[in-house]
Amino acid sequence: MDIIIRSSGGPIYEQIVTQVRQAVLRGELKAGDPLPSMRALASDLRVSVITTKRAYEELEREGIVESMVGRGSFITGRDPGHLRDEGLRQVRAAAENAVDTARRYGIEETVMLEIVREIYGGMDNE
Repeated sequence: MDIIIRSSGGPIYEQIVTQVRQAVLRGELKAGDPLPSMRALASDLRVSVITTKRAYEELEREGIVESMVGRGSFITGRDPGHLRDEGLRQVRAAAENAVDTARRYGIEETVMLEIVREIYGGMDNE
């Protein structure tokens, strides 16, 4: 798995987390697969070890990665479906907030749906 850092893509540690998460969801990374060491990844990406450490810690918090002292970091055996479920939960919460805001400002459902399509379609081009 190659991690690609984009200068306009948000914090680097978040880009690392997102790309590892997506690789697990796509089946590119499976239970037991090792991740590069924090130092090796930092060197490859030309970023601080602190950045890769922060990414790996976030991946551990999400239950995607397990780190073992002296052995390295590995993809956990958890079902990748839990990642999708968590993503759906977060999307639903964000959508509920957006709909509440739209209603407060009198924005019609058709306009909201068009905004979502525009945002979603624009993400394909990144």
